[in-house]
This record gives sequence, structure tokens and C-alpha cells, in this order.
Amino acid sequence: MIALLLLYWAAVAIIFIVGIIIMIVATANNKPVKPGLRLVILSVILLVIGAGACAIMLSGLGGMH
Repeated sequence: MIALLLLYWAAVAIIFIVGIIIMIVATANNKPVKPGLRLVILSVILLVIGAGACAIMLSGLGGMH
């Protein structure tokens, strides 16, 4: 379970970093930043979902006793 949790958070961090890099490179080359912005928004959504799931698991409300 801990390995999956670490893998999830690593994936969220990698998606966020790649999105930021794509946005910086696109801005420097006067190209649209939409693909990078999508990755950043996706990583924020995954962050909120993951944090909520962690909070439910830690609070004991998950129903999986």
C-alpha cells in the first residue's frame, strides 16, 4: 500500500514538473502554452483527489476495516 502511495505522489510531482517545463519552453519559443497548462491543471486535480483519499484513509472513514 505504501509503495502505491509513493508511486502516486511521484507521478503527480512528475506531471506537475513536466507541465511547468513545457509551459516555460513554449513561452520562450512564442508557442501556445495550452498543453503545459493542461498538465498543471491535471496534476492539481490529482493532488486534491489524492489528498482527500489520504485524509479518508487516515481518519478511518473509508469503511475498509
